[in-house]
Amino acid sequence: MASAEDSVPGGGDGGDGEGLAELLAFLRAEGRPEVRRGAARALLGLTGGAEGRRLLLAGRAEGAAAALLASAGDPCAAVAGDALRALVNLAAEPAAPGALAPALPALLRRALQQEEEEQQPEGAGDHPPLAALAAAALANLSRLEAPCRHLWQALQQQQQQGEGGMARLVETALGGPAPRHALGPLLANLSQLPEARAALLDPARCVVPRLLPYTQYAGSSLWRGGVVRTLRNCCFDYGHHAWLLSDQVDLLPFLLLPLAGPEELPEEEMEKLPLDLQYLPPEKQREPDPDIRKMLLEALLLLTATKPGRQLLRERGAYFILRELHKGEADPGVRAACGKLIQVLIGDEPEPGMENLLEVEIPAEVEEQLQRLDWEEEMVPQRPAWHPPTQQPWMSSGTAAILPERDLLSAGAEASPFQPSRGLSALPFPALQPRCLLQGGEG
Repeated sequence: MASAEDSVPGGGDGGDGEGLAELLAFLRAEGRPEVRRGAARALLGLTGGAEGRRLLLAGRAEGAAAALLASAGDPCAAVAGDALRALVNLAAEPAAPGALAPALPALLRRALQQEEEEQQPEGAGDHPPLAALAAAALANLSRLEAPCRHLWQALQQQQQQGEGGMARLVETALGGPAPRHALGPLLANLSQLPEARAALLDPARCVVPRLLPYTQYAGSSLWRGGVVRTLRNCCFDYGHHAWLLSDQVDLLPFLLLPLAGPEELPEEEMEKLPLDLQYLPPEKQREPDPDIRKMLLEALLLLTATKPGRQLLRERGAYFILRELHKGEADPGVRAACGKLIQVLIGDEPEPGMENLLEVEIPAEVEEQLQRLDWEEEMVPQRPAWHPPTQQPWMSSGTAAILPERDLLSAGAEASPFQPSRGLSALPFPALQPRCLLQGGEG
């Protein structure tokens, strides 16, 4: 009898279909966990290439995605782990949301499962728990608006059924001794939806204040980036700016502190800064990830959309931190974003009727020109939009890892479906859009 690994599809169309059908039969073998594990591992290897992923999602491979989804709940934890890793890879494909949509509720329940309830695969080593793999698949699935809304609806249905919904997601992410790193990108994706931001920004829920300490969390850039992206997206809702900048939340120091270095400032400048930014130690380091630095600057830029926000940033010495950052910033995209923010702070106030820059209507042709100028400024010299991590812990040994190929808003990428007001491009605002974090990167 052929082994599961021997049935990996190979050559022509007919062979591909026959081999895949045999592999799926192995995956469904009852009472044979070693056979199911071999089939799951072979399918995981197949998802390591674009052709294999397209084959699994194609019509002629009907049932492949469903079989992997079923195997994600396999009683053998090793089979479930490989099936979930394969789903993480499949979820990165554009055709994945349609094929995997029925799995959203089950993946969501698995992602929110308490880690102590899980059985870890034998020999799992440094691989993340099964809940983290489910969260990774959901993060990949929810990059675009339609599947993100489906995920939000699944959360709402769970809430109606007494399973917690959004409150459960937040509590799972933040309620343990350490944050659940893999849920950071998921929160960031959901924060692109106005209704999700309304839940996150509800003062009674106290979500944003609980996220703030993690803007400098050293334990995981995946979690830290997800938190910063979530806060950045929340700043699009200017109706909440007064609350975010009030003493009740005090968002500003948490956005500025990761951008501050060890530079000594004159006494008169130091006294204007928030207390948490005064007299920083010589070993103070800035946020090492340029993408996170840029998102922090974009969040600050959004806070300057209203006149009270601009005044507060000026009064609390934000310019001094940004000036020092701009002096030594090597990344062209971060440097450009910092320069735009400085222009807003040192420039003249807009004329009456244009104080809220998020409400200013800009002609489409002018906005297109501004976007092109922003892109040209950030891409010279050009840097890769995605820096592959040195480790790829979400893949079994011997398989090729599927990681995000680029940010949805990197050079040449299509426009995100989540559109803010056109007025965001005014005076000299860049054309910002809520972005989502493509999954992959660390355990």
